[in-house]
Amino acid sequence: MYVDETALDDPARLDGGGVVALLPHVASAGPQVRHSAVLAEEAGVARLAADGRPRAILVVGVGGSALVADVLAAVAGPAGPVPVLGHHAYGLPGWVGVADVVLAVSASGASAEMLSAVEEATRRGARVAVVAPPDTPAAHLASVTGATYVPLTGGRPVSTTLWSLVVPLLVAGRALGVLRVTDAALEATAVRLEGIATRCRSSSESFVNPAKTLALELAGSLPLVWGTSAVTAAAARGAVDQLAAIARYPALAGGLPHPGHLQIGLLDGPFGAGRSTGGPAVGSGSGGTADDLEDFFRDRVDDEEPPLRLRLVLLRDPGVESTEVTRQAEAVIAVAAERGVGVTELRAEGADPVERLAAVLGLFDFTAVYLALALGVDPGQTLAAHDLGR
Repeated sequence: MYVDETALDDPARLDGGGVVALLPHVASAGPQVRHSAVLAEEAGVARLAADGRPRAILVVGVGGSALVADVLAAVAGPAGPVPVLGHHAYGLPGWVGVADVVLAVSASGASAEMLSAVEEATRRGARVAVVAPPDTPAAHLASVTGATYVPLTGGRPVSTTLWSLVVPLLVAGRALGVLRVTDAALEATAVRLEGIATRCRSSSESFVNPAKTLALELAGSLPLVWGTSAVTAAAARGAVDQLAAIARYPALAGGLPHPGHLQIGLLDGPFGAGRSTGGPAVGSGSGGTADDLEDFFRDRVDDEEPPLRLRLVLLRDPGVESTEVTRQAEAVIAVAAERGVGVTELRAEGADPVERLAAVLGLFDFTAVYLALALGVDPGQTLAAHDLGR
């Protein structure tokens, strides 16, 4: 895999269009938070609470929009008064009815799965809110069914609209008495995202730009992205989604304690200590031989490129992750080191769950763009999420 590190600091490449054209949209995350909160209030999402707290909240969305459900559930937390569940298929689960609230989001406004869910929710008498662009099938459906409608404005690429989708649902959840999200927390989130945009701007050189540094760490590896709390587990899924959507780069999302108990075995698999390199595997117990010495000094110019290796990316949540998870995280770092697997630790910062989520997701938004640039990938030239009706 060829990685062009020079592209990340080349003014001509950074101003040359293609994937870097996403950077201004990614940098708009902070303003998106503020503007979307205003749009949600103006749309009257508080009316959803007129009949009191719901039995459950079902968040409907597919593709990148599906992450909204994970974010809402993570912010509500396990102690939330009602369950917050995601739904990413046609129709609705059989239990949804008049006592429930259905929150539907679509960055394209044309998701067939979301449209069918809204139609079914209306027939069953559930309270419904829709977030989608104006002049789309979703906006029209909201109008004819009487659902609360929050417009998705700005004309941004779908991979850069997360906060415009999430914030209206956070405001709705607050009105329903399900989430504790203050205006101050939303403002802190916007400020956090603006700070990330400043540090990760294209003119900031690789050695001081955290997104460029992370992109180069991930390039040529198979990232295993783990969260250590509900918030950072949601961030891990979002990070993997962005790497796929923007950089067309595969990665695995996980977390501690689950599914880390299953994925830990990957460190001993073919992309970890058990990789095939033509020599003894790590931990095989083989001693050095004359053949080993000859191999050490041989000319490697014509060698094949090195095998793909795992890289563990731990998204830590200090002060929130449990003592047991902290112990497990430290243990897995040691295990990875023993097997020669690189480790990157990133910390969620902020007093509120939404801000902590932004601290990690905001970084990965920029990272995905810089990784695509280094790999010579233009997401506009390949199959995209909207081709599947996101």
